[in-house]
Amino acid sequence: MKLGKGNSVYFVGIGGIGMSALARYFHIQGAEIHGYDRTQTSLTLQLEQEGMHIHYHESINLIPDNLDLVVYTPAIPKSNIELQFLLESGIKILKRAEVLEQLTNDLFTIAIAGTHGKTTITSMTSYLLKQGNLPFSAFIGGISNNFGSNLVCTPNNEIMVVEADEFDKSFLRLQPSISLISSMDADHLDIYHDHNQLISTYNAFASNTKPSGYILLRHGLTLINGKQFETYGINPDATVRASNIRVENGFFVFDLQLRKGFVKNISMLLPGRHNIENALAAASIAELMAVGIDQIARGISTFAGVQRRFDFKVRNSNIVYIDDYAHHPEELRACISGVKELFPNKRITGIFQPHLYSRTRDFMDGFAESLSMLDQLILLEIYPAREEPIEGINSTALLQRISLNNKQLCSKENLLSTIDSLKPEVLLTLGAGDIDQFVKPIQTMLASW
Repeated sequence: MKLGKGNSVYFVGIGGIGMSALARYFHIQGAEIHGYDRTQTSLTLQLEQEGMHIHYHESINLIPDNLDLVVYTPAIPKSNIELQFLLESGIKILKRAEVLEQLTNDLFTIAIAGTHGKTTITSMTSYLLKQGNLPFSAFIGGISNNFGSNLVCTPNNEIMVVEADEFDKSFLRLQPSISLISSMDADHLDIYHDHNQLISTYNAFASNTKPSGYILLRHGLTLINGKQFETYGINPDATVRASNIRVENGFFVFDLQLRKGFVKNISMLLPGRHNIENALAAASIAELMAVGIDQIARGISTFAGVQRRFDFKVRNSNIVYIDDYAHHPEELRACISGVKELFPNKRITGIFQPHLYSRTRDFMDGFAESLSMLDQLILLEIYPAREEPIEGINSTALLQRISLNNKQLCSKENLLSTIDSLKPEVLLTLGAGDIDQFVKPIQTMLASW
């Protein structure tokens, strides 16, 4: 797909992390970018500063004429006035996944999928390929701290790295040369209805890998389609693995065994054993792409993570503050476990905002179990996103199931004063809703302690 100078592209839902990366990609090619989103955020403000034109209320009068392409995301409600108009307008309109399909068709594509971990793995894979000076571009589902963006764009790129999203089964449009699956836990049950259907869809994604390509799985996962695969993980039977894992001076250190090499004493800036597994995933891909072992080791040691993925905001002798996108019970468990291992003698306070009524309903017991690992919990109301309320599903019901004595519901209006009164030692903000709007104010307040 060639869209550049002289072309005009319109994005319905331009503020989404995947949509904004596509907007940036076409903008770099020289196209004029317009878009709608319902909320102004720091990301949409950045897009405007980069020269894109964005408005924040639905109006067909604000849609420009002479559009060459409209891109939309399934997260936009079908009732959206602009989307209804554009679908009936005769203008070429594609889902985000269809655009990614066309962009990757003729390139060597590395597709990274999984219910958890894919954003960190995509970002780290991109960073390791950068260490190897490879001609690639990448669409990342978060803002990489090393690149300062959710897009990496190399002129005349021959390789495309994409975060393969299982939402709406959009990743089935890709035909990768390398496919990686980090996890297949139950999620998006509003789309898949049951866990078995989700697993079958991941198998279909793996089956789309080109015959000469590679399928990589985290150790412990398997495929039901008979396809051959390699594994990575902490387990000693994994093809690419870590051993001798320990914490030294507040950082995780491990030895790395690749297919054709071994490196001792790699120190990671990112905490958590789940991030060691994410590093192994990226290293496994980088080795297949002929990145040198020393370049891989250096890249792992200097990878600075992704915004809102175990993201240290304050770290001093008085207070540690970490922000994380965790919005599934397994993601919460991984994050909280990593914090407890890193700070074993500290009181850990978590602020959690559940995301979606349906997800809260489907995983109520799992959320309760994971959140009970905290020492203190501040629970916000459910962020509805695209959903209408479900009777009986609310944060009060969730709070009742959590086996902590030190727990409370809190409004957004009282959040900062509640944090101040608790004087936490290690504070976590957790969730995928608009809790991110509190990160800066919390960071500013804690930095002054």
